[in-house]
Amino acid sequence: MPFFVIPFPYIDPVLVHVGPFAIRWYALAYIVGIVAGWIYSRHLIRTERLWGGPAPLKMIDFDDFVLWVTLGIILGGRIGYVLFYNLPHFTAHPLEIFQLWNGGMSFHGGFTGCVVAVVLFARARGIPTLTLGDLTCAAAPIGILLGRIANFINGELWGRPTDVPWAMIFPNGGPLPRHPSQIYEAGLEGLAMFIFLAVMIRFGALKKPGLIIGSFACFYAVARTICEFFREPDAQLGFLWGGATMGQLLSIPLFLAGLCFIVYAVKHPLRPKTT
Repeated sequence: MPFFVIPFPYIDPVLVHVGPFAIRWYALAYIVGIVAGWIYSRHLIRTERLWGGPAPLKMIDFDDFVLWVTLGIILGGRIGYVLFYNLPHFTAHPLEIFQLWNGGMSFHGGFTGCVVAVVLFARARGIPTLTLGDLTCAAAPIGILLGRIANFINGELWGRPTDVPWAMIFPNGGPLPRHPSQIYEAGLEGLAMFIFLAVMIRFGALKKPGLIIGSFACFYAVARTICEFFREPDAQLGFLWGGATMGQLLSIPLFLAGLCFIVYAVKHPLRPKTT
């Protein structure tokens, strides 16, 4: 055990009780992330210089899309967790699938749910699918950042045992000091990726539909793979093929898909509207 261990800063996972209902930090992270992402996306839409002219969609389109993407995140994230991380348990206890307040969401499932929402909404409204996807991915790191912070507050998804000076003993993680891997993920998958994509947008990435989608997918896949080396694998899964974790294995197809989007975007830039 290291000589110095940082005490875990216990914060009640429940922010406030309203009668029989409890508002949790985890739920608040989703709500604030979606609202902040919506505000940021509206800013991008009305900034014409980022598109080389008017954006290919209107702000009212994105306003209506928020409900679709919210459902995509929740349904996709939950279904992904059930299928990828704990299928035997949920097969035996199917009613627990609907108990979202007990936790259990998969990023890769949530991302897939977002893709479905983007495709269906874009087709219904007759707006460019890749452009809508770019806006969604540009705002997504905000939600990831807040979600990982909420994981830390909940004392879940802790890291592997370590002797680094900033190691922590998590309430439900046993007696060993561990990496605060939730903070690593918040910084790399959330803050660093948001800055990276924002810089790309500043230099014209939105003029190449699909470039932000591809860059988001590749960046997240690499960041998640790195962070998984510090994060304790899910107890019900452990290490899988070749000592990899489920998060790392799921990141492989995500990375490859991202590369395809980048190649397509580079070859098919947005053509400015003419009047």
